[in-house]
Amino acid sequence: MLALTASVLLPWHAQEAGFWGGEWLHAGWPGNDTTAAALWQVLGLQRFGLLPLLLWPVAIGLVSMAPLPRRTQGAVLCALALAALGWLAWLGWGPAGTGLPGLGWGALLFSASAVFVLTTGAAWMGACRGDVFVCGVIGMLVALVGLFVMFPVLRVLASAFEQGTGFSLQAAWARVADSRIWSLGCVSGTRRCGVAWNTLFLAVCTAAGSTLLGLTFALVVTRTGFRFKRLLRALTVLPIITPPFVIGLALILLFGRSGVVSAWVSQAFDVPAGRGLYGFYGVWLAQLLSFTPIAFMVLIGVVEGVSPSVEEASQTLGGTRWTTFWRVSLPLMRPGLANAFLVAFIESMADFGNPMVLGGNFGVLSTEIYFAIVGAQNDGGRAAGLGLILLVFAVSAFLAQRHWLGNKSYTTVTGKADNGQHAGLDRRLSAVLAVVATLWTGFTLVLYGMILGGGFVNQWGRDNSFTLRHYASAFGIESGEHGLRWVGTAWDSLFTSLMIAGVSAPLTAALGLTAAWLLVRQRFAGKAAFEFATMLSFAIPGTVIGISYILAFNMPPIELTGTAAILVLCFVFRNMPVGLRGGMAAMSQLDRSLDEASTMLGANSFTTARRVILPLMRPALSAALVYSFVRSITSISAVVFLVSAKYNMATAYIVGLVENGSYGIAIAYSSALIAIMLVIVLAAQSLVGKRQLRRVERVEGTTPAPVFSPVLTQVPPVSPKGDTGALRTSYSLKVES
Repeated sequence: MLALTASVLLPWHAQEAGFWGGEWLHAGWPGNDTTAAALWQVLGLQRFGLLPLLLWPVAIGLVSMAPLPRRTQGAVLCALALAALGWLAWLGWGPAGTGLPGLGWGALLFSASAVFVLTTGAAWMGACRGDVFVCGVIGMLVALVGLFVMFPVLRVLASAFEQGTGFSLQAAWARVADSRIWSLGCVSGTRRCGVAWNTLFLAVCTAAGSTLLGLTFALVVTRTGFRFKRLLRALTVLPIITPPFVIGLALILLFGRSGVVSAWVSQAFDVPAGRGLYGFYGVWLAQLLSFTPIAFMVLIGVVEGVSPSVEEASQTLGGTRWTTFWRVSLPLMRPGLANAFLVAFIESMADFGNPMVLGGNFGVLSTEIYFAIVGAQNDGGRAAGLGLILLVFAVSAFLAQRHWLGNKSYTTVTGKADNGQHAGLDRRLSAVLAVVATLWTGFTLVLYGMILGGGFVNQWGRDNSFTLRHYASAFGIESGEHGLRWVGTAWDSLFTSLMIAGVSAPLTAALGLTAAWLLVRQRFAGKAAFEFATMLSFAIPGTVIGISYILAFNMPPIELTGTAAILVLCFVFRNMPVGLRGGMAAMSQLDRSLDEASTMLGANSFTTARRVILPLMRPALSAALVYSFVRSITSISAVVFLVSAKYNMATAYIVGLVENGSYGIAIAYSSALIAIMLVIVLAAQSLVGKRQLRRVERVEGTTPAPVFSPVLTQVPPVSPKGDTGALRTSYSLKVES
């Protein structure tokens, strides 16, 4: 039915004015050559190449109703689906598609129908134990990842092998093995190694620091009596909702040569202000501020998910609080620690804004790729070679993570009752964690005080007199004869950014958690390759991703450049790995017996995933929604190549302001974005809610007690009539709350 609808009613080719605006309905539909569906193109325009696709749904119906064995039907369905997809590819990329517009919604829905017919046939043949839903989800995700991750990335990386009009392995080796990339000639105090070693060293340090700080905040929030937990949660989100370059500029105001702290130290100790901020230490500090919240969001659900019963067992056997934490709780957090480290590692390698502002002589691969593309070199081959090196680093980190986790079980949520109270931390450890959290929180507050204050001064760092002209210029509103007029220069890009992020966030979370469910709960051929493919777009710098999307989708048959769709797709598949890794970490704690119990009670795979697994995945869902939304607004490296006059994003607009020297307006716009995103993030967390793993009842002013206190009362033996054997002894169970 989906294929028939796509072939008879919907435009087969892409519409210049867009599909959802409805202009195609008034442009000669259905007989116009650009708006016609496949049926009218065959009847009216004699494009008989589409005729087999019109007959395809009829063939599918006949096969489904034929009195054949189920396996035979499945084999025929798979053959028909593969034939339809191959014919579609030939019509798009082959000689028949030359000169035609790109494929539109009709072709898209027909392709989706063919994919699901293929997966249904595979399920009928026995794939995925005959589960049509699981097989369909696998097929959908493989098709999406293949089209919007593998295809564009391989398209841009292939240019590393290009030499003239052909391909050469020697050319690729020369680009990858360049001595400037792998030089080990470090200069004391400056670390002027090759950009490859700089990138690797920075990524390891950032990942380790972010994971430790993220674990610190997660433990403080969940295992201590810290009084300002809500404030701490809000402040940990602030760095990731900050637009690019702003953290770097704030650090310069504090620790730069003319910064507040640098000036005070210079006057107090009579020493000249140095340039220590510019280089490795400045970039590392900025990345810790940026990526610690990501590690926190990945770890918070894992820390909460450790079952109190195993901690109680340790203390019952004589373990101290420190021993319980070090030998029991921390090992059960391994999935979260590994995933947080991997995400921070890849984020550091792909980071572009912080090294651009604070790098100085400390070069990294992401900035080298940018200069290779937009600089005087204009060398796409060199940029692709550098991208290959980043890909090797990402694969190595991915394999190291899998080796460290191994095949051990980290299940802690089993459905069995416990008292709901985690074991307390060692007092000395709690004190250290509280001090670290307080100091980092104070530093974050000072930093954001500098950011917010910069929008209310005439000229940041020179004329600090109070003014509101920057906000008036960016967000001015006038009242006239026709009502309110949005005269501020920032409104257009703000509304576009909120719309794109609002569409991207739920799609990103849904795809990420669905992929996590498949990778943790299902077994299918090529699972390891699929897991790596989902991380591929995350490992490649955004600069390369933006260019790869332009190369892949700038011409028919898939023509998306200049549309909102290309921005949405870029954000969805670039941010999906965070939801995926967080979901895998959280799901690894859920016992498979929960799924089995649901299945034994008659639920299918879809109902089990929706009613059992999803409610227990709320922390991962919240993290995926928050991260994808804010990253869609604050991303810059990929966006700068994909924006258009009609769809301009906030970050691209801010970068334009910075390039023009309008720092006051840029900071005012950034401050407004921070406030807007903070409200939306808190609202999203409130709507998603918290998962309830166990029932806990607390009485004000008392120590929480176990909810269920069983009292066994023996009942006199009962001898059933006709029973000549031993008597039965029964007990009544009285449950007191």
